[in-house]
Amino acid sequence: MAKLENYILGKWINGDGEGQALFNAVTGASIAQASTKGLDFAAVTEYARKKGGPALRKMSFQQRGLMLRALAIHLREHLDEFYRVSYQTGATKADSWVDIEGGIGNLFANASLRRKFPDEPFCLDGDSIPLSKGGSFMGHHLLVPKEGVAIHINAFNFPVWGMLEKIAVNLLAGVPAIVKPATVTSYLAESVVKKIVASGILPDGALQLICGNAGNLLEQVTSQDVITFTGSASTGLMLKNSKKIMEENVPFNLEADSLNCIVLGEDITPAMPEWDIFIKEVRREMTTKCGQKCTAIRRIFVPQNKLEDVQLALGKALAQTTIGNPLNEKVRMGSLAGLGQREEVMAQVQKLLASSQVIYGSLDSVELIDADAVKGAFISPLLLLNEDPFHAKAVHEVEAFGPVATLMHYGSIDEAIELAKMGKGSLVSTVVTADRSIAKQYVLGAGAYHGRILVLNNECAKESTGHGSPLPLLVHGGPGRAGGGEEMGGIRGVKHYMQRVAIQGSPDMITAITNNYQPGAKGKEDTIHPFRKYFEEIQVGDTLITGTRSITQKDIDSFADLSGDHFYAHTDPNSLEGTVFTGIVAHGYFILSAAAGLFVDGKEKGPVLLNYGIDELRFTKPVYPGATIQVKFTCKEKISQQKKEDTDIAKGIVKWYVEISDETKELVGVATILTMVKMKNQN
Repeated sequence: MAKLENYILGKWINGDGEGQALFNAVTGASIAQASTKGLDFAAVTEYARKKGGPALRKMSFQQRGLMLRALAIHLREHLDEFYRVSYQTGATKADSWVDIEGGIGNLFANASLRRKFPDEPFCLDGDSIPLSKGGSFMGHHLLVPKEGVAIHINAFNFPVWGMLEKIAVNLLAGVPAIVKPATVTSYLAESVVKKIVASGILPDGALQLICGNAGNLLEQVTSQDVITFTGSASTGLMLKNSKKIMEENVPFNLEADSLNCIVLGEDITPAMPEWDIFIKEVRREMTTKCGQKCTAIRRIFVPQNKLEDVQLALGKALAQTTIGNPLNEKVRMGSLAGLGQREEVMAQVQKLLASSQVIYGSLDSVELIDADAVKGAFISPLLLLNEDPFHAKAVHEVEAFGPVATLMHYGSIDEAIELAKMGKGSLVSTVVTADRSIAKQYVLGAGAYHGRILVLNNECAKESTGHGSPLPLLVHGGPGRAGGGEEMGGIRGVKHYMQRVAIQGSPDMITAITNNYQPGAKGKEDTIHPFRKYFEEIQVGDTLITGTRSITQKDIDSFADLSGDHFYAHTDPNSLEGTVFTGIVAHGYFILSAAAGLFVDGKEKGPVLLNYGIDELRFTKPVYPGATIQVKFTCKEKISQQKKEDTDIAKGIVKWYVEISDETKELVGVATILTMVKMKNQN
């Protein structure tokens, strides 16, 4: 039998001897063997740290983001091949779309996230902190990539998405990865990594793949490494408490299967559109991926007076689900990932049946299309009913990882909240309601026990990604039983792979270290106006001290007429009693406009293409007629931009720190202004 290959130390390697046999989940046919026997895991981790890590840390966030984008584009060219392999896991076309194209979408999303980071290998975290009265001593927080390796131990249900959503985050942070997919579906992960390696897009050592037993991999970890685990809570807890992980204080991100729930609001009736939305959502979550989702709905809570109606409606909806060979176009639900998974699901169902009863589906048979119920890992959707949810422990503790959910009733929204919390921590919960007060009560009441809450109604249903769809820019994780970890989450996810270090020093020193201008640092004045310089010629700290301008009453009156802003403080001197103003005050936006008139040099066409926006604008002191303003205009940060087309102008964004002061040298306003600046080199 053919063997899956492990990609380690820059090459594809077979494990020794016979490995674990892998089978087609639909037909039962042999696929391959997976073995890691004989692999030197110490060498594997060291290769990542010494080869992949330095290469990634030399790249800026912008470069790493573009690397992810190139990888996503490359993988999209091989979708047909990935789908062919995915069918062997029992997944339908729709299931595979979530796994494959959802995973690639994660790469795209994290690639776009680069725009929130500097053009540096590191980034600042938060705002600067003054630490002295005179301004010569300050502090800041810096995030630098960890110098270890991200070890990802993934679940069997999403071999592509589970891998890509994790490596996208650590690669963007500048940390290499070792991926250990669940063996039963590792052949699909291998097919994707084959294409990644062949592309040559990632630096050597940035990604390694282990198909089979993890051996002593976790004994090789150090304090600079990060471990993520997706799977059962019991296995995750065992790994998290291993001796080496505890000794080295290795960050361990645990995302465990949880007893997620959906709540039908008391306000919803069968005549409302939300009723059908609720029924469709439950059916989809029970049958997508044959219920093999860590986010799948396991507990269904409905008002007591609607229990019978919901039971009938769900039965009709589930009866429309055709089951069988996912290659058949008529099939809407495929199989579990293997016969072993079916045995496990049935064993868990038996535990639930001690206090619940089956109200839809069969434990013994399933009607199939173009498939063999003996050879394939097929199972009927099973809807259970529990009539005593506050006293039946199993329904809140036992998870059958398949198309299985339990229907229960509640008496009030407070009871629904208490039942939701009895799951002891979940990845996600959904409340279906058109009543905003119910939505708020549920979110605030159940929020501490959930990583994510979807409020679903007719307003958002058409565009909602649904209960079971984690999104790359939102946190994916949950407290308690769900593991307490966070995967993804946009910038939050990236920070898991970076070390936060507080730095202290003078504004000049902090500016030099971060390449980000800090208030109070000395600027570098030049005879050439900043707006006459191309992107490459501008340096952080380049400063222009402008001339001055006196503010007159006529200026204020004219701006009020021009803008239509006749706020009393700018126009009515008799209305200022009890305010902070001692007289007619200039509009803040006029002061900013007047400041622009002082620092802009644009009479002749130059490298500055346009004003891109304003950040962090503050008006710090009133400006009255007769005051004189002046501007200190300093380059704060530079970020290069990618050409979308070959014909595009090569350019970058320059952030300018604008300090507006009056004749007393006190600041009256500060802002960060962004300009788009042409590059001198257009190649």
